[in-house]
Amino acid sequence: MTDTQPVPDLRAWLTGGWTVERTLWDRGSGTRGTFTGVAHYSETPDGGLHYREHGTLSWGDHSGPASREYLLRPADTPDAMDMFFPDGRPFHRFSFGPDASHDRHWCDPDDYAVDYRWLGPDSFAYSWDVHGPAKDLLLESVLRREP
Repeated sequence: MTDTQPVPDLRAWLTGGWTVERTLWDRGSGTRGTFTGVAHYSETPDGGLHYREHGTLSWGDHSGPASREYLLRPADTPDAMDMFFPDGRPFHRFSFGPDASHDRHWCDPDDYAVDYRWLGPDSFAYSWDVHGPAKDLLLESVLRREP
């Protein structure tokens, strides 16, 4: 592994269990929240990964269970994977590469910008900066490999 490409095989590196800690900030209303839980990347028969996270979301006056799922498919290089919503719609590219760690997703009428950061051999972070007439959010997540 090198400083410019810390994870040459993203699929292999991600596979397994992770803890998730996320902070949420609605800049428009000032509301802050957290998500704490676990995530699991499991292999799919077509060479991809299935991502599922579940935990507890505290957001304003709400506190309760929350979950999400995505599908990841191999990209044109092994250091990246293309992420899809469960229904197959494209979402964004996931990579730690110097030219690929940032991506965007347009969800009319809002623009979602993601930034992935490799923190070490057993942890990574990503942030979503969301802007538009409907949303003004900053979501920051840290995942750490489960022992």
